[in-house]
Amino acid sequence: MYAKVSIIMGSTSDLPVMEKATTLLNEFEIPFELLALSAHRTPQEVEQFAHNAENKGVEVIIAAAGMAAHLPGVIASMTTLPVIGVPINSSLDGIDALLSIVQMPPGIPVATVGINAAQNAAILAIQMLAKTDNSLKIKLKGYKDNLKEKIVAANSQLAEIKYEYKTN
Repeated sequence: MYAKVSIIMGSTSDLPVMEKATTLLNEFEIPFELLALSAHRTPQEVEQFAHNAENKGVEVIIAAAGMAAHLPGVIASMTTLPVIGVPINSSLDGIDALLSIVQMPPGIPVATVGINAAQNAAILAIQMLAKTDNSLKIKLKGYKDNLKEKIVAANSQLAEIKYEYKTN
């Protein structure tokens, strides 16, 4: 088994956020790897990873980083694989990381999800993989249908709540 998705974090302190991505990928039975690499502290290892990921069978990279948040962009500059950036809320409410990841120069795109939105990063990676995997596409449709069913059920529960001035 080889990893189809690489989840890269600037530090293991990002793991509590990124566990939402690992849990979802695991649920969908998508092989993934989980690594800590730093654009600033281990630049040679980041370069080696980025240059070798595709040859190892990786199809999508999810890269999380906070503060200066250079990791996703640095990886994207060294590979043709899609990179999904997850800004981590570590300072300035994560706005610094969001802006660092989303403001890439022309030719070096990083798909960027919301601050701490690792689950959305996993869903985006699954959507990318599902383009060529019909069984994964079916699982993804079921997942999204379940999200819809949860909201329909929530509205049924809300209808049961009574207030003197509630109109529905």
